[in-house]
Order: sequence, then C-alpha cells, then structure tokens
Amino acid sequence: MILQIWQSYRRLPLWVQIWVAFILVPVNAASVLYITQPAGAWLALMAVGAMLCNGGLMLVERGFSKVMALPHVLIWTPMLGLILWLLAQDLAASYRTYLVILMAVDVVSLILDYIDTRKWLSGDRKIA
Repeated sequence: MILQIWQSYRRLPLWVQIWVAFILVPVNAASVLYITQPAGAWLALMAVGAMLCNGGLMLVERGFSKVMALPHVLIWTPMLGLILWLLAQDLAASYRTYLVILMAVDVVSLILDYIDTRKWLSGDRKIA
C-alpha cells in the first residue's frame, strides 16, 4: 500500500511534487512550533489536521486524488479567517512573519484546491 501511494505521488507533475514536499507540508507542519502563541494550538490543529485527513484519504484511495483538496477547502478556508484575525493582534514578530508565510502558501494551495474540489465533485475520481 505504501508503495502504491509513493508511486501515485511520483506520477503527479514534478512541480506538484516539489510544491507538496518542500513548501506546502513543511510550512503547515511548522505551525506546531508556534503552539504556545495566541491561538497557536488552534492554528496547528487546523494546519496539520487537514494534512492528517489527507493521510487517511491516501490510505483509503491507495494514492493521490482530487478528493484530497476537500479537507484543505473545509479546514484551511476558516483557518485563513483565523490568520487574518490574528494579524490584527499584537504578536511576536516571528509569529507574525510565519502567519504571513502560512497565509500566502495556503491561499495558493486553496486556489488549486477549489479547482480540484470542483473537478472531484463533477466526477473526476481517478487516482494519480
């Protein structure tokens, strides 16, 4: 099963593999470093939670499919509201910088995720 998931990942376009491995996952996983900051636990729960949901989906689907966009849409969309609310607060400079980076990365991801969610809801259920 793990080999099937790996092979599916490797069938994704190279730019998607790079985006996921070196930008999307690390930036969202870094949220646990700020867990003691204001709303940091909620932020980490949402940032990492969407990725954990995708772990389950990968196991069920035995690979990558457009359904993996759905947890991002459902969890990261309200997370952006939390980030905007936090940015209006008095925050440590490093946390503020991280929030801006997280917001930028997840906005890009969500643009792609909304497109993939629409495709999945329209019947595009193939595994990469």
